[in-house]
Amino acid sequence: MSAAAGLESATVKHPDAMAPLIRVLDELREMARSAGRDDLGGRLSMVRARIGDPRVRLVVVGDPKNGMSTLVNSLVGAQVSATETALSAPVIVEYGPEPTATLVRSTGTGRTERQPVDPLNPGPALAAHGVIRAEFTEPSSLLADGIVLMDAPGSGDEHTRWSMIAAADAVLYVAEASAELSPAQLEYLQRVQQLCPTVICVLNKIDVHPQWSHVQQRNRDLLDAAGLGFAVAPVSALLHRQAGNYQRDIESGVPQLVDHLRDYVVARADAVARDAALRDIRLVADHLAVTLYTEAEALRDPRRRAQITEQLIAARDEADQLRQRTANWQVALADGATELMADIEHDLRHRLRSLVRDAEAEITQTDPARGWKDFGADLDARICEAVEENFVMAHYRSVELCEQVAAKFPADNRTPPLPDLRLTNPGEVLEAVAPLESLDSAKAGVTEQVLSGLRGSYGGILMVGLATSLLGMSLVNWYSAGAGVLLGVNAIWDDRKNRKLRRRAEAKVAVARLMDDVIFQVSKESRNRLRAMQRTLRDHFTDIATDTLRTADEALRVAEDAYGKYGDRREDRIAELDSNLGKLRAVRDRADTLAA
Repeated sequence: MSAAAGLESATVKHPDAMAPLIRVLDELREMARSAGRDDLGGRLSMVRARIGDPRVRLVVVGDPKNGMSTLVNSLVGAQVSATETALSAPVIVEYGPEPTATLVRSTGTGRTERQPVDPLNPGPALAAHGVIRAEFTEPSSLLADGIVLMDAPGSGDEHTRWSMIAAADAVLYVAEASAELSPAQLEYLQRVQQLCPTVICVLNKIDVHPQWSHVQQRNRDLLDAAGLGFAVAPVSALLHRQAGNYQRDIESGVPQLVDHLRDYVVARADAVARDAALRDIRLVADHLAVTLYTEAEALRDPRRRAQITEQLIAARDEADQLRQRTANWQVALADGATELMADIEHDLRHRLRSLVRDAEAEITQTDPARGWKDFGADLDARICEAVEENFVMAHYRSVELCEQVAAKFPADNRTPPLPDLRLTNPGEVLEAVAPLESLDSAKAGVTEQVLSGLRGSYGGILMVGLATSLLGMSLVNWYSAGAGVLLGVNAIWDDRKNRKLRRRAEAKVAVARLMDDVIFQVSKESRNRLRAMQRTLRDHFTDIATDTLRTADEALRVAEDAYGKYGDRREDRIAELDSNLGKLRAVRDRADTLAA
């Protein structure tokens, strides 16, 4: 492919389609700057840069050692990201007719310098001190479609990673196929979605973990329960790099991931970027309107200055109280979660204790050696049913607790999506539980029964034979032989009875051990899920309180500064503010028109 063709195909976001939106952004950004809201202006500048760039920026993130760099190399088809070093600098790869590599380094004086390096062996240079980022160009077909691939460092500067996510059009979150997503990872993905709504979860290393399909389904369920409708793509980046034929390449899952990126990310780049920008425009316009209106009202009637100031202080106090209620809520939620955990564990123990009593009654009435495997299978089924009912109870009790906590906050703040505590497959939680132990004291064989009979008959023959010998009869006679038979049969029955009692005791001990293992494993899973629910609510309402307080503080500052800044030019400033409010309404209407 020629360079011109590559550049032509790389134009994915159409500038003509984005032009009206860019004009709205520029106008709104200028109004934010005039109002002294540099924070809002900075946010709009980031949105402006995102939609003004015709390329689609795809950021790869994840925990260290999950194979992010290997996936980047597989998608690009070249060794651009180091996989054997503790790399902390981001890597940016875009289309170019020839492979090139450039390091952006800090000179130590606040400036940067660009240093070309060998694109075939960039590893040693990437690990050098002072590297801010590495920029590559590669003649890749995927990059020619208009994608700029960015490998965010798994470790290093947290601010850099989040800045890349905020500027991205789509995010690939790479997780390992060895285990399902943890509550911390789900929380991280919720934060990512707030900055970039287009996210794809990549399940890497499926060639190493045969159970990857089970993990994939479980991750989908966890994401749906958390309100995150992300796709989960299973891949093996290493297998793709090593594939020698088409079949092996298809097994790696990377070609399917590339097709998904082209069909659902590149093709929808305009719509996704426009929707995200319109959402930011509405939010900024609403915040800016509060600032302008507050200042205008304060200047319009000097006698209302004290009243407006009191209202703003009250609003700030309310935000402070909201944040304080959030702090109190954290304590209340922790206490409620502790009480809930105790109740759920008590319910679990009660259910399992009932199963133990039923099992012991059944063991007492029968011989455990008969059908022990069937008994164990039936007991496992009843345990799964009890555990499932216990988790259903935990789910509805946790929903009640969350509603009680949410009721302490303003009604317009919705309750966030809560993790589902119910079990779709109780066997997953019980996988780590050891099976029911086998019985050591099995039924006695024919040889053991014969020996028991001989031991009993020997005493009978000897005792009766000695007594009859006083009458002149031989030691072994009809009387001694009959006594030996009777005592031998009695010894056999006694041995059978003792063995049965021993088997029953062993069976009861085995059931008790099984229940202890079940309680240990299920209680751990239940506590983990309840803690995930607690973290979800804590982060949600803390963000609400923080945003409310920031808006109130900013509005109060602008109103107080207006008097000292404008003085006698108050009427001119009021007219200017009214004009800006009119322009702001017009901008808001234009944004709504573009959304429609």
